[in-house]
Amino acid sequence: MTTTLARCLSLSLSLFLLLGSVPARAEGPRERIVADLAAQARAADPGFAGFSAARGAAFYKARPGGGKPDTPACDTCHGATPQTSGQTRAGKPIEPMAVSKVAHRYTDPEKVNKWFSRNCQSVLGRECTPREKGDFLAYMLSQ
Repeated sequence: MTTTLARCLSLSLSLFLLLGSVPARAEGPRERIVADLAAQARAADPGFAGFSAARGAAFYKARPGGGKPDTPACDTCHGATPQTSGQTRAGKPIEPMAVSKVAHRYTDPEKVNKWFSRNCQSVLGRECTPREKGDFLAYMLSQ
C-alpha cells in the first residue's frame, strides 16, 4: 500500500512538473497573422464575429469578376481543391494551399501579405478585405 501511494505521488509530481513547463497558450507566426487580421476586421467592422472556413471555401471557389480575365478565381491557378497542386499562368508549379499538405504555408507575414496583395488584385481587381483574408486562411487551415 505504501509503495502504491509513493508511486501515485511520484507520478503526480512528475505530471505537475511537466504541465508546469508547458506554456499556457502556444502561439506561432500563423496564429499571429490570423490575430492581426482579426484586429483589422474588428476595426473595419465593430460587428465582426470571427472568421469562417465556410465563407473561405465559398471565396476560394467564387468567380467574382473584376480581375484579370485569365484568373477569374483562386482555383484557376491553385487547383480545384486546396489539397491539389496548381500552376501559374506562366506554367510554374504551385504547391497545394492546404496546411495539411504544405506545413510551412502562412507562417511568413511578408509572404502572406505579398501573395494576398498580388492574387486579390488578379482575381478581384482590388485588395481583399481583412475578413476575406481571414476567412480564406480559416478555410486553408481547416484543410
